[in-house]
Amino acid sequence: MNVAVAFDHRGVHLREAVLESLSAHEVVDLGTDTDAVRIDYPDKAREVGEALQHGRAERGIFVCGSGVGAAVAACKMTGIRAAICHDTYSAHQGVEHDDMNVLCLGSEVVGPSLARELVEAFLGATFDGGERYVARLLKVAEMEEVMKHGAGQPAA
Repeated sequence: MNVAVAFDHRGVHLREAVLESLSAHEVVDLGTDTDAVRIDYPDKAREVGEALQHGRAERGIFVCGSGVGAAVAACKMTGIRAAICHDTYSAHQGVEHDDMNVLCLGSEVVGPSLARELVEAFLGATFDGGERYVARLLKVAEMEEVMKHGAGQPAA
């Protein structure tokens, strides 16, 4: 599997652990590898999202300090279903039921050992494809399309 990975200046502290977990996969490394320069999470979220949108990767992993900014920014992109997962159940269930395609982690929340477990759970999971899960994803896609064009906005 091709996996896009990105780290902001705080997320870089889990870089080694995440990359170690990807030895059986093709890695699209979007950086960064140092905390010497501040890297804004929206920029990295866009890079991860575009890697998935353009077919360079099938899944993404994005690490910032808390995981929150990573998930918020990544979910603004069409077709990106990102979530913070700091437990293994969410890391695999998010793929199985919600077709999550970007795992967001917080380097200030999880340590290297748990990060490796989370990556393995995320990448080892497959979407269930059940009728109820597909129906829900179609609703999400419809929301995404409607909001993209400004419809559904409350009256002023």
